[in-house]
Amino acid sequence: MNLFDIKDQVIVVTGVCGQLGLEYANFLTENNCKMLVGLDLNKSKLLYDSGLLSKKNFLFIQSDITSKESLSSCVSQLIDKHLIPTALINNAAIDSPPNSSSAETGPFEDYPEISWDRVLDVNLKGVFLCCQAFGKIMAEKTFGSIINVSSIYGVVSPDQNLYDYKRAKNEVFYKPVAYAASKSGILNLTRYLAVYWAKKNIRVNSLVIAGVFNSQEDEFLEAYCNRIPIGRMAAPSEYCGAVQFLISKASSYMTGHALTLDGGWTSI
Repeated sequence: MNLFDIKDQVIVVTGVCGQLGLEYANFLTENNCKMLVGLDLNKSKLLYDSGLLSKKNFLFIQSDITSKESLSSCVSQLIDKHLIPTALINNAAIDSPPNSSSAETGPFEDYPEISWDRVLDVNLKGVFLCCQAFGKIMAEKTFGSIINVSSIYGVVSPDQNLYDYKRAKNEVFYKPVAYAASKSGILNLTRYLAVYWAKKNIRVNSLVIAGVFNSQEDEFLEAYCNRIPIGRMAAPSEYCGAVQFLISKASSYMTGHALTLDGGWTSI
């Protein structure tokens, strides 16, 4: 028996048009999942360019994960197509990268309330609502695996020293608080649901990931890679094996766990 086999799995991936969402979707469809259901607000150019739309085991559904009504419509569409989700990857998230506006990346004391609400709405409330919508189906079928994508900044505080290169140029930049708070919340939401659904044969785990290369500034990459024991950013494909592991029977005794892929960051 192939413990990593996913051929009977109907897998829902939120934020499928993002960098990691596309990586997960391509990897899992190529590894012959029954159906990969990708959710996002709209189809992006990246999605068209990825080749996913031509695959027989890929289905795109336009959906807003912060809307219970939108997710309910998505569930109804899947049931109408006789596609019962067996796995959910809560991947959708928003952040404030180094090129964000100064309002987003100024001192904590001035961080906008509207920015806090926007990030928490997508990163935490969206995960909560998706777990409700798709977890309910899994509970009825007494089978499922949920992966909530967290971050290294959900485990440790952002290292503000990584942005000293900006301050050396008289720029004000701090990694904002909302992303870290939302990703930390995911960890205990995961543990709560793992215990709550344990008797329903639904496993709920977190994937804690560190830096992914995405054309960041050279100064940031140098500082970040110097901080990581392995000494480099991760390729998006390096998280895909962990995702398949968490979906498959290979992890059938694992629930409530935060699987950490961080190049050794939290070992220091």
